[in-house]
Amino acid sequence: MRVIVLVAATSLIGSLGTLARAETVVATTAHPYAGLWITDDARVRHELLPSGRYIEARGTREGAYRGRYEVSGTRIECWDDTGFTADGVFVDANTLHHGGMVLRRREQAPLALPAR
Repeated sequence: MRVIVLVAATSLIGSLGTLARAETVVATTAHPYAGLWITDDARVRHELLPSGRYIEARGTREGAYRGRYEVSGTRIECWDDTGFTADGVFVDANTLHHGGMVLRRREQAPLALPAR
């Protein structure tokens, strides 16, 4: 879903108002895969947020990586905030093959965002 936000601003030259256009993309869950996904040894944990963002935990490092993701059909593309990219495939409703790993859906409390 794309939401367009229009902002009115007054021009510094004259009394004519100008219209500035700011565009904000609002991602919504248009797929059934949002939630927590973990490897069988629980070393890697991905939380796919409904906003199109994800949080990845590695071992004891909660929030080790963050980024955005897009799902198209059963394919997922991820771009982490440091520039790393990875893709994967949801092979069924509870199994994700991603970045050389196999992650499985878990019904657990979401990963907490550490304070910045």
